[in-house]
Amino acid sequence: MGKEDLAHHETLDAHELLNMKTIGLLKSKMMQGIVFDEDLRALMKKNVEASVKDVKELKRLYPYTESQ
Repeated sequence: MGKEDLAHHETLDAHELLNMKTIGLLKSKMMQGIVFDEDLRALMKKNVEASVKDVKELKRLYPYTESQ
């Protein structure tokens, strides 16, 4: 059985999710430097860690996306 590619709409969804996660990751990472509340900083750190995991997972879909 050969490799199955994602449908066009699934490819677009994967790109949109990756963009959203990347932007959220960058915002949380940058905001950590100006946040003084330790509880909020800890939440942002957890968000960064989860977002990194999500981005890695989404990047695994790239070989299955349409290239047209």
